[in-house]
Amino acid sequence: QVQLVESGGGSVQPGGSLRLSCAASGSFFSINDMSWYRQAPGKERELVAAITKGGNTNYADSVKGRFTISRDNAKNTVYLQMNSLKPEDTAVYNCNALIMHRWYGVPSDYWGQGTQVTVSS
Repeated sequence: QVQLVESGGGSVQPGGSLRLSCAASGSFFSINDMSWYRQAPGKERELVAAITKGGNTNYADSVKGRFTISRDNAKNTVYLQMNSLKPEDTAVYNCNALIMHRWYGVPSDYWGQGTQVTVSS
């Protein structure tokens, strides 16, 4: 049983910072891509940032220059450092991981439970 446990959400004023963490636990062979998504009320879920096992990253245009995704492969953890937060960043943030249960085959898709980020004055 694989679990992704997120932490670090909360409320912050515009211009502030938060750091989200997502740790994978359980039995598996390896983790491929790890990502952060978000969904604001009344909007579709969107990809915020993604990082490959080797450290290549990509970001949504709306967060480029403000958010940084990173990972610690030894800890099976992905982070999202969010700076210069804006009210439009308010959303539930979910982490996603593509996990290999064997050295061969296709990865399985896992999601965290979600953490609320609220940016408001």
